[in-house]
Amino acid sequence: MANVFIPRERRRGETRVAATPETVARMVKAGLAVSVERGAGEAAFFRDADYEAAGARLEEDLARGWSTADAVLKVTPPEPGEAAGLKAGALLIGFLAPHREINLIRGLAGRGASALAMELIPRITRAQSMDALSSQANIGGYKAVLLAAVHLPKYCPLLMTAAGTVKPARFVIMGAGVAGLQAVATARRLGAIVEVSDIRPAVKEQVQSLGARFIELPLAESGEGAGGYAREMGEDFLRKQREIVLQHVSQADAVITTALIPGRPAPKLVSRQMVEAMRPGSVIVDLAVEQGGNCELSQPDQEVVHGGVVILGPSNLAATMPHDASALYARNVWALLQLLWKNGALTVDTTDEVIAGCLLTHDGRVVHGPTAERLQA
Repeated sequence: MANVFIPRERRRGETRVAATPETVARMVKAGLAVSVERGAGEAAFFRDADYEAAGARLEEDLARGWSTADAVLKVTPPEPGEAAGLKAGALLIGFLAPHREINLIRGLAGRGASALAMELIPRITRAQSMDALSSQANIGGYKAVLLAAVHLPKYCPLLMTAAGTVKPARFVIMGAGVAGLQAVATARRLGAIVEVSDIRPAVKEQVQSLGARFIELPLAESGEGAGGYAREMGEDFLRKQREIVLQHVSQADAVITTALIPGRPAPKLVSRQMVEAMRPGSVIVDLAVEQGGNCELSQPDQEVVHGGVVILGPSNLAATMPHDASALYARNVWALLQLLWKNGALTVDTTDEVIAGCLLTHDGRVVHGPTAERLQA
């Protein structure tokens, strides 16, 4: 019987957990033996007793949990030394940040572990149930609007009162991916007027279906990249984009930036000049801060005030809603684990396009092309 281990997350500020009592019960039913480090789900409000009731064994010894596991399920990359006891041939599944965790990836390959990165799940129909980037980005977009609303010195909706009319807040959302569209929907529910900027003309219909206005950009070519992501555009285009968006941002009460390009620094969409053109009391929430930020002035996990404009750079909004974030992420992980669990054994089928797409290390090698190139460099 294969052993699955779920450790407690140790990265600062991380409150999520990679398996819930719901997914543990499914693993046990499928024939897997599951152990959960004691307290692993506490920060996400999942009790040890619930894991036990689902069929898991509570593990007190972290080192033993890692060394005896055939598969370890994580949210964030292991801390230095945490995965040192992972045995050869074992699986590690989680957000592994291969673009920055070079030493971790090298170490996993050296130990003969098979590491699968949730952020590399291909964006194809068959893998939708495993798309953890989308499930967590959805939460980020929702929470970003709430953060902006809390910091705004005014209402979001239009109000007709005996003392007169209160105008609705104006939001500009930059990037209409999963996070951006959820931000649009949430801001509209709060009654705000919403405008959206994106380099992909194909998202215009989605934006309009949510009741927002699409900011037209003079595109000579599409910004659509592989898998539905935006692709990197040239500096000349970005300059023209900033000039057009400046007109809208200067009138906005809140700006939510969500633009990311896989494996690349986040594009700079909001310059110092744009911030200085905004009214005092306005708010910017930069969801791309972990990859360098869309706003020139944002700082990771800090509140910056510039000319009366509040700039927020939350790097892990999903962790501020750990119960639902964990529930969704755990289902994503379980969906991937089911592909690996065949005929009573955990098997890495490199001919499966989903597994091949997210496989980082296998058989003592780094098999993910871009990561292997980065290691060689």
